[in-house]
Amino acid sequence: MANTQNAKKRDRQIQRRTAVNSARVGRIRTFIKKVEAAIEAGDQSAAAEAFKVAMPAMHTGVSQGVVHKNTAARKLSRLSARIKALA
Repeated sequence: MANTQNAKKRDRQIQRRTAVNSARVGRIRTFIKKVEAAIEAGDQSAAAEAFKVAMPAMHTGVSQGVVHKNTAARKLSRLSARIKALA
């Protein structure tokens, strides 16, 4: 339980940041799910288009600090490989 004014303010700030960051992560997950859905359907062109939209979203998440750089690189690499395998 926060006792000081500073601790109470930090608690309010953390709650706001947590809400914003979880929304950002959820947005990124949605883009990834769209790519995976297109891959599961076997539609390479749709998967490639969804991947083109997901890639900048992942990089934005990296710059905003909600996703680690290597995590984004790994996920994008694996999605790209799965799209290439559809050919």
